[in-house]
Amino acid sequence: MHELIIDKQLDREEKYKQLIPQIQAVIEGESDWVANLANIAAMLKECFDFFWIGFYRRVGEELVLAPFQGPLACTRIRMNRGVCGYAATQQETVIVPNVEEFPGHIACSSLSKSEIVVPLIQDGRTVLVLDIDSSRLNDFNRVDAQYLEKIMELIKDIELK
Repeated sequence: MHELIIDKQLDREEKYKQLIPQIQAVIEGESDWVANLANIAAMLKECFDFFWIGFYRRVGEELVLAPFQGPLACTRIRMNRGVCGYAATQQETVIVPNVEEFPGHIACSSLSKSEIVVPLIQDGRTVLVLDIDSSRLNDFNRVDAQYLEKIMELIKDIELK
């Protein structure tokens, strides 16, 4: 049994530094991708209290909803549509300070104001994206990108069956 222990007084970077080893401990030895992604989403939600945190796995030319924390979400997103599809197609982390200004943004909730999406690439192909929405404008920066990419690195060998 694990309990997340994060000092809420720390700045965001220090929280990530405390969170990553705890994520590693939780997923170590667990081979089920659903269990691991569910725990990662829960730990990120508990640590940062972002509006929505979740994963989309690639199935053909769509991203299909996987484990998440937050309100009801879009179930399927076409590749190159919205922020998730764009990040998956470009195979790079995308930070959107204001979702209203992103061409083709898919609004699953009007409460989402900013977003970051981090793709997981295997064998030259995007297989998964981590999507995080904030209810605050301009809530994400390079610190988030750097540490969320490290979290995705922890699951780089995941088999999505």
